Amino acid sequence: MAVAYVLIFIVCILLILVVLVQNSKGGGLAANFTGSQVMGVRKTADFLEKATWTLAGVLLFFCITANLLIPHQKEDVKKSVLQEEIKNAVDPTAAPKLPSAPAQGVPTQEKKK
Repeated sequence: MAVAYVLIFIVCILLILVVLVQNSKGGGLAANFTGSQVMGVRKTADFLEKATWTLAGVLLFFCITANLLIPHQKEDVKKSVLQEEIKNAVDPTAAPKLPSAPAQGVPTQEKKK
């Protein structure tokens, strides 16, 4: 499970860096590659756009995979007292009620020594 979190973190950092390098107006860091003979500005912009979409898809895949790997609660988990009270209010026969305190004025039996 920790591997999935580390992969998501790495992809997020790479995606942030790729997006920061881009600039749609042509004045971003990609514009500094104008003197390059191997890759021009247009090829660099195309590469950065493809990298952005690829990293976004990979991030979506990792997030869905991590969500499927998270252990979910079972049905037999103890419910809160409030949920039990709501259930009893809706359906009084659903669960036994807790013993209540004796009413005032009703004598209780005490042990005498």
